[in-house]
Amino acid sequence: MSSPPNLKPHDRVGIVSTAKRTEPHEIEQGLAVLKSWGLVPVIGQNAFNEYGFLAGTDAERLADLQQMLDDENIKAIFFTKGGYGTLRIIDGINWDKFRENPKWLVGYSDITLLHCHVHNFGIQSLHGVMLQGYAKATFESTDSILKILFGEGLEYKIPAGVYNRVHSRSNSSQSGLTNSDVISGTLVGGNLSMLYAVLGSESDIDTNGKILFIEDIDEYRYHYDRMLMSLKRAGKLSGLKALIVGDMTDIKESTLPWGRDYREITLEHFDCPVYFDFPAGHISDNRALLMGSQVTITPGETISIKFHQ
Repeated sequence: MSSPPNLKPHDRVGIVSTAKRTEPHEIEQGLAVLKSWGLVPVIGQNAFNEYGFLAGTDAERLADLQQMLDDENIKAIFFTKGGYGTLRIIDGINWDKFRENPKWLVGYSDITLLHCHVHNFGIQSLHGVMLQGYAKATFESTDSILKILFGEGLEYKIPAGVYNRVHSRSNSSQSGLTNSDVISGTLVGGNLSMLYAVLGSESDIDTNGKILFIEDIDEYRYHYDRMLMSLKRAGKLSGLKALIVGDMTDIKESTLPWGRDYREITLEHFDCPVYFDFPAGHISDNRALLMGSQVTITPGETISIKFHQ
């Protein structure tokens, strides 16, 4: 996997809306943070358009993204907001110039689609807070984006959760931690609903031998189970090195209770080591993840997750 060039002060960065419509005031704080890093935001012509739920028509949203992808003076692209909409324009994108001159794509949730798509080109991308979220994001969330973009090292130390499974189920009889428990692999994934949505498409990813990350929001438990079952039937859950689970925000019961919470459902479907409660997803403490990078997970009372850019 190749990494886009690190950013430096005075670099121009694109601001685009590919999904839900966005008001200018919603990204003021985000723009201020980018400027404090020495970056020069360039806002897409259609970034604040409205077309019902969406930030403009498909053609308008596609035009902004295509322009930023093709412009060699734009060194990264920040997305304003998620929701839904990127899937409607993905097949119209011409990736030729992006593949010749990769640049950082920064976002999460609906932007998982783009992370998956460029992963298949062998290009890394950045799963992190979108501009609309900067106003409520923790310092650690935005600072982790800064570290990745400017080429600093990134390592998280997360308290071990009681639901974690350190070994694969086939080795569940083992006790204690040894050096052999260190796991290394390429990081893939993102929003679970989007991973479910891209199955069988050109944006679908190969998960075999990799470390999978998932997060989601506002789903019923039975649908959470259905999405994992669909990924399992498609062969996406076998052969994983490990699973990292971010925040599962508002995963709720239906009228007829499913009866098991999302952690129990997760452990039922995955045979690999599973690490819960990573601070990423639809929460204020949404730490950045370098998608496509080599990641080393070292278990213990504190879980170390180190990214190798």
